[in-house]
Amino acid sequence: MALIDSATSTLDICMFVIGNDVLGQELMAHLFQKAQQGVQVRLLVDGVGAYLGGHLNVRALAVAGIRVAKFVSPFQSALPGRTNLRNHRKMVIADGTQVWMGGRNLAAEYFEGDPALLRAKAAWTDLSFDLSGAIARQAQDQFHQDWAFATQEQRTDLAHPPEANRSSPTVQLLPSGPDQTEDTLYTLLLSSCFAAQNRILAVSPYFVPDATLQMALTLAARRGVLVDLILPRQSNHRLADMARHATLRELAASGARVWLVPEMIHAKAVVIDDEIALAGSANLDERSLFLNYEVMVAFYKPTDIEQFSQWMARRRQGAQGYEAKPPGLLRELGEGMVRWLAFQL
Repeated sequence: MALIDSATSTLDICMFVIGNDVLGQELMAHLFQKAQQGVQVRLLVDGVGAYLGGHLNVRALAVAGIRVAKFVSPFQSALPGRTNLRNHRKMVIADGTQVWMGGRNLAAEYFEGDPALLRAKAAWTDLSFDLSGAIARQAQDQFHQDWAFATQEQRTDLAHPPEANRSSPTVQLLPSGPDQTEDTLYTLLLSSCFAAQNRILAVSPYFVPDATLQMALTLAARRGVLVDLILPRQSNHRLADMARHATLRELAASGARVWLVPEMIHAKAVVIDDEIALAGSANLDERSLFLNYEVMVAFYKPTDIEQFSQWMARRRQGAQGYEAKPPGLLRELGEGMVRWLAFQL
């Protein structure tokens, strides 16, 4: 909440889920306070995520002067003929100069949990980070684009256009989704995996990659690159867990190491050699990589890359190595049927 409390002029929040729980209530109290102080507060929530987290009290927010928009109702289409495109981006931007990003939604399970609920929420393991400077201004520009799309309002910030170059020597903003003319995130991820010489470290709550990314990881392991994949032993998405087994068996057979942590881990990050670390909102699955609106950050500074590497090393402590077992006929048929739905998982 420190970043929210620091805002003096504008506070923009783009989130997939905002929980109707102890964390959500605390968030609302802070937002009401900032609005009372004269800060312009805007809240952009995904249309499906708004239902998953619990309905926001839009009337109370409006009375407080907080603007709320839903990014495509589940009963509307983001693009003609497409009803399943979700805004999965997570950004909290204060004054256009500071941004909080990563894998966390603003709900109790992503932080300390909420045991008081009828269906108690245990704390998940996740990863988020604060950035400032040019990349925060670029994140602000991305929020303006998303807000204009969701509200169909004309943008009023174009008198001060963002930097033409989205990158700096050490950090790069990587939005992905139907609003991007180029698939920079996927291209960078794929090319880096194919070029890896020493290590590929990855963590994701769900692992349902497309065939090309699976090939890049498998070939890397076969040529002697250390490939470490960290997953929850059991995620909150049973179908995704079932769909991952065929790919995990192939990776294990190629020499990759798969680590299953006992708790729910929701972090999304990849480290490749000592060259790049990717972290943000995108899971290693086809929905995130090809359907959702996502935002990741590429880190090129060696100390940043090492921080992500060490974070993953700590997650491996206490994790159990994956043991591939041949599936029975019914299991194999079930996995195949679920895998056929991979784009929707």
